[in-house]
Amino acid sequence: MLNVIWLLLLVSGIITAALNGNIEIVTEAALGAAKGAVEICFDLVGVMALWLGIMKIAERAGLVEGLARIMKPLMTKLFPGVPAEHPAMGAIILNLSANMLGLGNAATPFGMKAMQELQKLNNYSKEASEAMCTFLALNTSCITLIPATIIGVRLSLGSANPVEIVGPCIFATSVSMMIAVSLDYWFRNKSPLRRTK
Repeated sequence: MLNVIWLLLLVSGIITAALNGNIEIVTEAALGAAKGAVEICFDLVGVMALWLGIMKIAERAGLVEGLARIMKPLMTKLFPGVPAEHPAMGAIILNLSANMLGLGNAATPFGMKAMQELQKLNNYSKEASEAMCTFLALNTSCITLIPATIIGVRLSLGSANPVEIVGPCIFATSVSMMIAVSLDYWFRNKSPLRRTK
């Protein structure tokens, strides 16, 4: 569906430019956007390499494991159907830890692993389990303490103060995570639409 939307936007832009006699603007915009995208990617490589390196150091120093231990009691309450020592729980905690540090790219493999493990617990059903829905809600709304990627983009675009986004980002993601957890709890336990077992 998303491909269809992008195609419609692209075709309508080309048709509008052609009708206005400015078809060369499409080529200039495409080339300019491609150049800008490459420049931003190169700028982001340094920031992402730095934070991924720090994450790897933290992992080897046991800080990620410590964070996982701190988060484990909360995670067992949020995921009552997932055994505490199951690989799914470890992948969930690592995914959320990476998201908290603003490392969306580093969090993706952990998120995929978590879903694979949750699917095993779900007996490969075609219907998502409650744990899968909870994880999806947490993953998409996770609190971000250090928005490394956003800071990198702001830095590459010449922001005078690229880290000023940290406070608003923590506030916005805290609110979104509280709402996601609350709605997830309500849909699982209180909603008249909840699945009966």
